[in-house]
Amino acid sequence: MGKVILKNAITRKPGHLYYVDGKGNVCEAVMARGGKKKKKKAVKKKAVKKKAVKKKAAKKKKR
Repeated sequence: MGKVILKNAITRKPGHLYYVDGKGNVCEAVMARGGKKKKKKAVKKKAVKKKAVKKKAAKKKKR
């Protein structure tokens, strides 16, 4: 196990990965996923127009 030599030596950025390379340097890499979450887009529903239905008048029968 390694041990902590210095805390808070760098300021971390969201969506980045930090590691120590073979030479002992601290490296920063952008993660493939992560960071800020994307906002969902609001989907607007289209208003459906109803067609007016005309009722036919009943014909009167002649007697």
